Amino acid sequence: MSKGVMVAAFVALVALAGCSSVQVVRIGHAAPLTGPLANLGTDNQRGAQLAIDDLNAKSPRIAGQPVRFELVSEDDQADPRTGAAAAQRLVNAKVVAVVGHLNSGTSIPASSVYSRAGIPTITPSATNPRLTRQGMTQTFRLVTDDSALGTVLGRYSVKNLGAKRVALVDDRTAYGQGVADAFEAGARKAGAVIVGHEFASDRTMDFSRVVTALSARDPDLVFYGGLDTQVGPLLREMQRQGLNARLVGGDGICSASLAKLAGGSLPDNQVWCGESGDIDLPLTPQGEQFKRRFAERFNTKPVLYSPYAYDAVQLFARAMVDAGSTDPHVFTPVLAKTTGWQGITGQVSFDARGDLVDGPVTVFTYRGNLRAKTDVAR
Repeated sequence: MSKGVMVAAFVALVALAGCSSVQVVRIGHAAPLTGPLANLGTDNQRGAQLAIDDLNAKSPRIAGQPVRFELVSEDDQADPRTGAAAAQRLVNAKVVAVVGHLNSGTSIPASSVYSRAGIPTITPSATNPRLTRQGMTQTFRLVTDDSALGTVLGRYSVKNLGAKRVALVDDRTAYGQGVADAFEAGARKAGAVIVGHEFASDRTMDFSRVVTALSARDPDLVFYGGLDTQVGPLLREMQRQGLNARLVGGDGICSASLAKLAGGSLPDNQVWCGESGDIDLPLTPQGEQFKRRFAERFNTKPVLYSPYAYDAVQLFARAMVDAGSTDPHVFTPVLAKTTGWQGITGQVSFDARGDLVDGPVTVFTYRGNLRAKTDVAR
């Protein structure tokens, strides 16, 4: 073989190797991975990672090019400033999309960072309406926002649970205040009397003062705007002081660990909660498969939002494939046009703001210390 032929063959081999090289596509994830909300943030991370694993198992290609998806995760500590810094780190890491954040309070400041970089985000759990009403075109969510969730729960509490005298407590986060205000509006419109509104924080563990103030107003139902880590101590204090009101909360308290957080035991039908979507994972084939594979992969059960994080990753990948590009500026408009996509959390369509269209609210109570689905409300 002549030297020229050998050189040509070498060049051809190099070119062939270049064509078959795998492009790494980084998808970001941001949530609290330390601190009181680490259980929820880690749950989200695991849902996103399971989706990454499933995608890579299919040897995906985009525009004919083999790709491998990679999850880059950041701890935002459920803190707005830390959340913005985490967002910038993900931008610097060259992610093309982000699943997150968990909280509205971190999602809102982080959204400006992503918007400047032109990176789309899908939150699996942040529900403050402001998030998608800032005029940004790359922000999406897979859950019903607070204005819908809280309003539906307020109406449901009066019409279906018979609430007449309602008191509210919120943790002063963007999420807690937003869902509590919406609940108050829905309950008031349905005919309830609002007898008081107390405040805590997302780190409060001593609710003695709050419950003493509530007891003086004799409510038959208390709404808590916040997360399960605080509602557990609140429930324990209500039991200690003999406040026998029902307690209702949004998706933030709707976790399998609530009875444990409340001291190990909940009276049947005392606690009610609502979650965006119409999904009962144990009763759907997709849900059962997700739970089984989640447990096999992580040796634990899903907590709350991991199915939504899973769907978020799948939606990003679908938009890239349909657009034939991993460039956020190219595939984000395709993502925005999502209509009727069936995920494990239900059917997904986005409106012009990036909100979930016609999102139902699944209502749960706790019986035998286990969460039990009771109704779907709108």
